[in-house]
Amino acid sequence: MTASAEQDNGESTTDTSTAEIAVYWQEEEYYHAPDSFIEQANLKDRDVFKRFALENFPDYYKEFSAMLDWYQPWDTLLDSSNPPFWRWYIGGKLNASFNCIDRHLDIHKNKAALYFVPEPEDEPIAAITYQELYVRVNEMAVYLQEALKLHRGDRVTIHMPMVAELAVTMLACARIGVIHSVVFGGFSAQACADRMVDSDSSVLVTMDGYWRDGKWLDHKEKADETVRLAAEAGHAVDRVIIFGRYPGEYRSKCQLVDGRDILINDALKAYDGRRVAPEHMDSNDTLFLMYTSGSTGKPKAAQHSTGGYLSYVTAMSKWILDIKPEDVYWCMADIGWITGHSFIVYGPLSLGASSIIYEGVPTCPDAGRPWRVAQRLDVNIFHTSPTAIRSIRKVGPDEPTKYNYKFKLMVTVGEPIEPDVWRWYYKVIGKADAAVVDTWWQTENGGFLCSTVPALDPMKPGSTGPAVPGIHPVIYDEDGNEIPEKSGKGGNICIRNPWPGLMLGIWGDPDRYVATYYQRYCRDATSKDWRDWPYFAGDGAMQAPDGYYRILGRIDDVINVAGHRLGTKEIESAVLEVDGVAEAAVIAASDEIKGVIPEIYVTLQPGVEGTGSMRQKIVDVIVRDIGPIARPRNVWLVPDLPKTRSGKIMRRVLASISNSKDTGDVTSLANPEIVEAIRKTVSR
Repeated sequence: MTASAEQDNGESTTDTSTAEIAVYWQEEEYYHAPDSFIEQANLKDRDVFKRFALENFPDYYKEFSAMLDWYQPWDTLLDSSNPPFWRWYIGGKLNASFNCIDRHLDIHKNKAALYFVPEPEDEPIAAITYQELYVRVNEMAVYLQEALKLHRGDRVTIHMPMVAELAVTMLACARIGVIHSVVFGGFSAQACADRMVDSDSSVLVTMDGYWRDGKWLDHKEKADETVRLAAEAGHAVDRVIIFGRYPGEYRSKCQLVDGRDILINDALKAYDGRRVAPEHMDSNDTLFLMYTSGSTGKPKAAQHSTGGYLSYVTAMSKWILDIKPEDVYWCMADIGWITGHSFIVYGPLSLGASSIIYEGVPTCPDAGRPWRVAQRLDVNIFHTSPTAIRSIRKVGPDEPTKYNYKFKLMVTVGEPIEPDVWRWYYKVIGKADAAVVDTWWQTENGGFLCSTVPALDPMKPGSTGPAVPGIHPVIYDEDGNEIPEKSGKGGNICIRNPWPGLMLGIWGDPDRYVATYYQRYCRDATSKDWRDWPYFAGDGAMQAPDGYYRILGRIDDVINVAGHRLGTKEIESAVLEVDGVAEAAVIAASDEIKGVIPEIYVTLQPGVEGTGSMRQKIVDVIVRDIGPIARPRNVWLVPDLPKTRSGKIMRRVLASISNSKDTGDVTSLANPEIVEAIRKTVSR
């Protein structure tokens, strides 16, 4: 069945199946990595895709497990007897903390494992060697084990800012088999309490305060509120472990609670020099819980394994990020998200590299801060999100040219990147001399699903590239029909085969796991064959004739306008091509005739005047690049967009404003005051 959408002049656009996402992307030119990068790359064997062809599944994943040290080798590669609950490396025993620290000590004990970069620029950068990390992790692990009586399988909640102690606590938990659940430091006390209740965690690790955007934030007050809210839900938090941002000091205004609160910097003095042998964990023992963000209702915890997860992030860090022990690597994500777990802590440390933890806002005190850090520490791998790239371009488009640094590889993650933004990232930040990998994956996946292999595949702006070795995607339409490969038609991307980095399930809710990720496209719910259980990612995508995938955004963000399912990222990408536009967010506004119609919120670069002609330029480029079907009802020029503390644009809030609905609680936003300002603009 097809549906035609009428243009304003009465002519119809190209017929598009209502089960497909209409795709108007223009194919972009290729860029190639410099020879100097290719010569030194970890993966330059072109036979890798033959070895990792689907007909060789699952045997090819032996290569990933070989990157780790095992106490006991596994005897069964994949147990698929209880689909879709896949289990990898059955019988194998290992420890994540050992693989990230101990195994490097013979050769790399005196090199930096972590650099902690404080936000205040007058504070010194702290280099923590692998030996020092080993000492700190051991002392913390012994404390958790002896003072708090925590045992293998217990859960600890960590609600901390971006500080080295966060990584230390994670690795200490992993050392003794305790499951860690890290809650993003910018989340509210309610969000933290909800996660503690769900995971049945009775220990909270936090910090007195930290710096963000030039301000000292009291973080302990969130801990007190978390305990109160958890108690209201019938859950007791027995211990609150508090690190001092400045060791030896306690800078929170909140009083300590006797018998509950512990200043851990003081308590650890009694464990000076103590060591604990790493627990021999089964490959499928849970390493950590990571709660997905942005969903409504009960928090949803992705439950990640020890052996499968660690082998996968190690392989992705080596093959896609090209990390080596001699590299200084900076991922600007927060450890409170899966990107930080996988590619600040576990992946880089498993490979013996030096990983940077930066405390605050990268543009504080000014837009040159990231490049001064890169210059000072000689960073050669840089990893960030399109949101951050757009923000950096907005406040300091020429700043990278003022500093002497050289990246061999740059990464983008978290959402599709618009071609225009990609080109600026490559040419200005990368100085047109670095490989760029645009990675697609999710919290639930552990590591990358699609990306170019930087030494093998050319780069193409806006395209994530082919699937990584071992991953075999398929695109279905709404009715479950397979969209032909390389057809350029949009649909719902799924993965045909399981992989080791995929979560074990949703903590405490196996039915929700099946319903969310497998039920939609499962061919036979009674089948024991993994081929009948494709993984549903919840994202729209198309595959171009060259085999590269372009992610069209979350299926929830697809706007159905008069029978055309339009991806919002495609419209936003067109808007960002207009000179002077800094950021754009497209939402679905209710319309009596078409059902829904696009509405666009735009911020401009400094010094650019918001006029009627600017609005018209934006409309014109949408009509030119997408078609009249995507003509917006309104283009709102606003001073800023509502964003989370991690920098994500809250399109839900904008949609509520456009549709005259309650925006809900916005106090946890980084800029809650902007919501009322936008509402006044729209209501004029």
